[in-house]
Amino acid sequence: MTQRNLELALIGNCAIGALIDKKAEVVWCCFPRFDGDPIFCSLLKDGETRSLTGTYTIELDNFSHSEQHYLKNTAILITTLYDTQGNSVTVTDFIPRFNQFDRTFRPISLHRKLTPSGRPKIKVLARPAHSDGAKTFDKIQGSHHISYVSDKFSLRLTTDLSVSAILDETWFILDSEHYLLLGDNESINESIKQLSDRFYSATESYWLEWSRYLAIPFEWQDAVIRAAITLKLSAFEDTGAIIAAMTTSIPEAPDTERNWDYRFCWLRDSYFTVHALNRLGATRTMEQYLHYLVNIVAEMDDEYLQPVFCINGTKQMTERIVTQLPGYRGMGPVRMGNQAAEQIQHDVYGAIVLSATQMFFDERIRHPGGKPLFELLETIGEKAASYYNQPDAGLWELRGSKNVHTFSSMMCWAAADRLAKIAKRLELAERHSYWQGIANKIREAIDEHGFNPSLNAYTATWGGNTMDASLLLACELGFVDGTAPRFIGTIAEIENQLMPQGSKYLFRYIIEDDFGIPENAFTICSFWYIDALAASGRKDEARVLFEDLLSKRNHLGLMSEDLNPITGELWGNFPQTYSMVGIINSARHLSKCWEQEL
Repeated sequence: MTQRNLELALIGNCAIGALIDKKAEVVWCCFPRFDGDPIFCSLLKDGETRSLTGTYTIELDNFSHSEQHYLKNTAILITTLYDTQGNSVTVTDFIPRFNQFDRTFRPISLHRKLTPSGRPKIKVLARPAHSDGAKTFDKIQGSHHISYVSDKFSLRLTTDLSVSAILDETWFILDSEHYLLLGDNESINESIKQLSDRFYSATESYWLEWSRYLAIPFEWQDAVIRAAITLKLSAFEDTGAIIAAMTTSIPEAPDTERNWDYRFCWLRDSYFTVHALNRLGATRTMEQYLHYLVNIVAEMDDEYLQPVFCINGTKQMTERIVTQLPGYRGMGPVRMGNQAAEQIQHDVYGAIVLSATQMFFDERIRHPGGKPLFELLETIGEKAASYYNQPDAGLWELRGSKNVHTFSSMMCWAAADRLAKIAKRLELAERHSYWQGIANKIREAIDEHGFNPSLNAYTATWGGNTMDASLLLACELGFVDGTAPRFIGTIAEIENQLMPQGSKYLFRYIIEDDFGIPENAFTICSFWYIDALAASGRKDEARVLFEDLLSKRNHLGLMSEDLNPITGELWGNFPQTYSMVGIINSARHLSKCWEQEL
């Protein structure tokens, strides 16, 4: 049986998120937001140190096995733990989210309901940590709560269980339904049962209603709905930012030191995220994200636009090593912050313009783009016009080398091309002509320098002979037609170079970088390959590979950043927004039409 260690569930409310394993342990949760201090961080500890601090779990005596599922079309998690005598305890986990007082209520709180069957013997371990897992909180006992206090912030666990049993971590028989609420250090003004049941009902109704209005394909509906909910949970609603993943430092492959902090918003992901949200009909989340991107452009004052921003829109995310956390399965280092913010990536200009183009053509948007926004985007376009033929770190943020990357050039072309289209829609003839001329100039340069006639393929770098999976997006961007000989040749050469023997999945590249030769396939690249196959007329092959890739999701339908090409084991930060976007986009490309089947 394939070993899959990322058998985790995500719950959240667009302010915080928590990862919970199959034994109902909260292994990762940051307060008071996605990029905050991890109060639960056992995910980044090995077996010996895992349960010492930074954990929140329900232990069942004589544990045998567990079952876990989401309540259909919601972000509510149900985990049932069974013992060897046939007793069980069902743990219902959710983070409240619902509409109240004409706004979305999303408190910083984690709710757990414990429901016994038989007479299970359990122990509650609530050991939050702070300062990146280095320190424990002081504990203050109340009549029905425990306050966890530090010099930085404090928490309160309110419960109708025995407070002494939780503080002393003693075993007891769970003989009736009980509740736990972890959140701000504030008292509640009603019984915990009444409050939790009310919040549960409202949260369930919210997610069912939200899912109900998604525009989904006929096939693979469950996969798309779960991907959509996961994408929604990765949105930091306060600013509109969407993070790349909930976690930091889950390695791309075992013992490689390819451990990065992904709790930030990458501009490179923006177009594909907006595209997926548009296809789903999730226009509110899409608008909030576009608003976040526009604010970044409005504040731009540097020569280069950095490729990644904090979820509050600021720039500083200094990368540091956290020595007190040994790392996922003991595979350090654990990094907080990301040095990618310091790199130069010219694809970001295209990502911004491609995303913002939606605001000029989508009639559902309440505040559509006009001439002022177009003029703001032109400042981005001018950077694309200046840097399309200049070296950069590339889409994959190579730290030790710079080249003129063909994909970066294509994204600069896309910026100019879309600006021309926007100008035409706004009836700005002179600006349309100007940007169309820039787009034509960049296209000619790419065809001259980024295409290798002997390979009949676009290559990773100008004048090069190696491949990059991002070139599969040339059709998606509109740079080439899916049936064009140059695109078909690019697909063939990518198959030749980026699918090692025995692998059905694509690597980003197979060249030595700062950390050696990549060992695992990059999940989103396989989705790009599926879409490229469909566009080139190989739809049957694409469907087979898509079904196979879906089978590599974990037991709850979630995916990480990377896949072992042989075993299918999940690696990399989790759940990866890019991968979930891939599910949505590929399903819509491949699905049969509703009209054909009904």
